[in-house]
This record gives sequence, C-alpha cells and structure tokens, in this order.
Amino acid sequence: IEAVLRDRLRRVAEQPIMLPVPRDRRLAQVCRLVEADLSRAYTLAELARHAHVGERTLSRLFRGEFGMTYPQWRTRVRLFHAMVMLAEGATVTDTAHACGWASASAFVDIFAQAMGTTPGTYRAGVFGPRER
Repeated sequence: IEAVLRDRLRRVAEQPIMLPVPRDRRLAQVCRLVEADLSRAYTLAELARHAHVGERTLSRLFRGEFGMTYPQWRTRVRLFHAMVMLAEGATVTDTAHACGWASASAFVDIFAQAMGTTPGTYRAGVFGPRER
C-alpha cells in the first residue's frame, strides 16, 4: 500500500498545472493585470472596474471560460509561477512573497495540498532528475 501511495503522489506532483488562455478581451485584460503583480490581491470588484464590467459579468466570464472562480484561477496562476520560480532556484520564502502569499507557511500548505509535495521537496527535485 505504501508503494502505491508513493507512486500516486509522485504522479500528482508530475502533473503540469494548466493555465487556460482567455478568449474574451475583458478577461484577458484582467488576467494580464493580475499576472503582472501576483503579490497584489486584487478583488473581483477592482478587476471588474478595471475591465469596465460588472462583478457578476466578470465572475461569469471566469466560470464560463475557465470553469473556476476568480479565487481558484488566481491560486492556480500563483502556483504556476511559484513552480517556475522554484525550478529556477528561488527560495521558498522568496517565492511565497513574490507570488502573493502572506507567509511562507501559508504557501507551503497550499502548495502541498495542490501538488502532493512541499515546495522544498519540489525544489530539491526529489522526483528524479529534470531536464535543464
């Protein structure tokens, strides 16, 4: 059983995080704004004002195009960028702050839930050698 669980955790950690590409220009504008500064926690209301749409419209755009809410999408984007930073050798603490987590421990918790491993373990490449 232990070997099966380890194999499944390894497979989860190897799965890429897919970032959907927005088709709607308003949604694309909002996504670019958020990705430009992941350390800033934009509210849906702020983003809706920026895109000149209502909050409900923007919320529907996120659900319709991405199949997830704005907070879910933002977490996914932050995790994607965190994985890139860690793979490039950034520290867990620097990555956490650059990607908008209030603390390294909050980042570690979310990363471990989503990826099945801690950021430090991911960074160390415990799942085998990676191509560089």
